[in-house]
Amino acid sequence: MRIARFTAGEDPQYGVVAGDLDEHGQLDEDAVVVALAGDPLYVGIKLLEEEHRLSDVRLLAPVIPRSKVVAIGRNYAKHAAEMGNDVPDEPLMFLKPNTSVIGPGDPIGYPRQTQDLHYEGELAVVIGRICRDVPVERATDVIFGYTIANDVTARDLQKSDGQWTRAKGFDTFCPLGPWIEDDLDPHDFAEGRRVQTYLNGDVVQDGSTADLIFDIPTLIAHVSSVMTLLPGDVLLTGTPEGVGPMQVGDEVEVSIEGLGSLANPVAAR
Repeated sequence: MRIARFTAGEDPQYGVVAGDLDEHGQLDEDAVVVALAGDPLYVGIKLLEEEHRLSDVRLLAPVIPRSKVVAIGRNYAKHAAEMGNDVPDEPLMFLKPNTSVIGPGDPIGYPRQTQDLHYEGELAVVIGRICRDVPVERATDVIFGYTIANDVTARDLQKSDGQWTRAKGFDTFCPLGPWIEDDLDPHDFAEGRRVQTYLNGDVVQDGSTADLIFDIPTLIAHVSSVMTLLPGDVLLTGTPEGVGPMQVGDEVEVSIEGLGSLANPVAAR
């Protein structure tokens, strides 16, 4: 099911989104969201007798990580090549602060410190339980679901700083959404789900999760061998080739087959 976080004009709520996706990852006009009793990460799926037309609510980031966003760099060979890098021997990890998270439609702020702001469309994994040292074969046990991410990057700062904290960590640099899909498993992505990014309606990234160098169970095992993962933590799995610059006034949209699409405008900060 599709689990969303939304507002109908008051405090944020959680809900289950019902409707059919078209080929562009958009829901039909009759889609609705049925409210849930609390955060499903902690209280489970408890439906309320409260329903809204999806067009009457505003979707928010489906999860605000309590702890961290763990991201993986250079996890598609062609992306590593386009950046002039070799494929890593093991997953290359970095962190994004939870303050970088925004939701669908929220503006990506273009900081004055950069002149080269890039989009990076990615598949994201939401962790469902506290875990450490997870074996590869048990990775599905700790996955709550999947969503879409844009790992926004100040490319010039990434190069000049020599490490990635500032370049990846500005407020608004981690759009997530539009919801969490919990009815999939890593095998669906190992077989290949299309990942596309559109800049002002034009396709700029067109890849497949079948091309991940390190698959999702391997990433969970690797990351959890280093740090404890908490419910609501988010794991970004890497971006396909085709990254490039965004400008103020642009709109960037990331679409993943079967998950939907996540669109955000770019605005001056």
